[in-house]
Amino acid sequence: MTDHFQNIFNTSSGVDLRSQIHSGKFIRPHYQGKSILNIMPSAARLFGLKDDFQHSGLEENLLPPPGESPQNIILILLDALAYHRLEKWLAEEKSLGWHQLLEQGILSPLTSICPSTTCAAITSYWTDSAAIEHGVMGYEMWLKEFGVTANMIEHKPITYRSRGGELSLAGFNPENFLPVNSITGRFADQGIETHAFQHFAIINSGLSQMFMGGAERHPIATAPDLWISIRELLESRPTSRKYIWAYWGQLDGTSHLHGPDSERARAEFLGFSRAFDAHFLGKLDPALKKNTLVILTADHGQITTDPSAAEYDLANHPRFTEMLHLLPTGENRLAYLHVKPGRIEEVKEYIEQTWPEKFAVVETEIALKADLFGPGAAHPGIHDRLGELIVAAREDAFWWWGNKPNPLIGRHGGLSPDEMIVPFLASYL
Repeated sequence: MTDHFQNIFNTSSGVDLRSQIHSGKFIRPHYQGKSILNIMPSAARLFGLKDDFQHSGLEENLLPPPGESPQNIILILLDALAYHRLEKWLAEEKSLGWHQLLEQGILSPLTSICPSTTCAAITSYWTDSAAIEHGVMGYEMWLKEFGVTANMIEHKPITYRSRGGELSLAGFNPENFLPVNSITGRFADQGIETHAFQHFAIINSGLSQMFMGGAERHPIATAPDLWISIRELLESRPTSRKYIWAYWGQLDGTSHLHGPDSERARAEFLGFSRAFDAHFLGKLDPALKKNTLVILTADHGQITTDPSAAEYDLANHPRFTEMLHLLPTGENRLAYLHVKPGRIEEVKEYIEQTWPEKFAVVETEIALKADLFGPGAAHPGIHDRLGELIVAAREDAFWWWGNKPNPLIGRHGGLSPDEMIVPFLASYL
């Protein structure tokens, strides 16, 4: 089992990601030019920032034909949009405006980062850093310095179900939690404005506060609201250079509850796309379209699972959890185990015997040396946050360890193609 997991570390960056979509194999993040980590360095270089971003940009053949340096770059982050689903939905709906962009732009698959989850991936977008550098290792993360497993979106203990109990009560400050800097300062130094459009419920979330300092924040409520607001921004500031972050999370939420291949997930994508067409693409003044680059991408995809599968509920495996210092952390499909001394081999054996061929286990040090979580200098707390073992789910397996109902059909965080391969659509308007 461990050997199978390690095979991903030998995956060549030259592999055609399209050929891997239905392979069922683990997908290694392609940090050297074919991952979401490489998008922001490329965007910055298009703006003329040459040396301010440490990671490599996208491979040249993944970028739209070169033109003048753009005045505006709009990065649309459609949470949980997998590459193969975008292709399918575009093939079924020929009237969408994305087809117009494809006539002069490019659509290519990229990999997510590891872990393939929102809090880690979005932090990478905003800081030009891999997870190993910024240290946000998943939705649930053991923070030794605060003695708590934290919800890394809301910044409160993961066991809390209601408001209150924020980590700020223990001295946690999201604005200085990260050891890396936001992109906003680098853009501001070059006279580039940074604008962030997100739903009003999360525009000032703990996660957003970690890296959006310096950005002008625009709370929005609906997809039409988003696109009208962005159009009005371009109209009101026609001469300034702008980087615009447009985040939409409803596809992720719908896919979690109903499944990423459900009718509702498809309808959510179509509704978002038609709002883009009606309120932005179809109404924006042609003079403002010039030198505006639009990028449609994602943080991760999702995979369909069965939440009623009792064999994956760790409440039914007390002998297993007894071998751990604390319940698993990370993600349901990429878990971090803090194992009691002398129990590592016993834990591996239990996983092998109880869930044969459903999970792959690797020792944390091996994963770190293989750059699974990215290149760069490791966060000083990385070993505390990851524990001793990393467990990746295969096929539709997962673990559930929360003391609460398990409603999720769509999941992410792991290394399957459904979770890891996301779109990169880029075009000048």
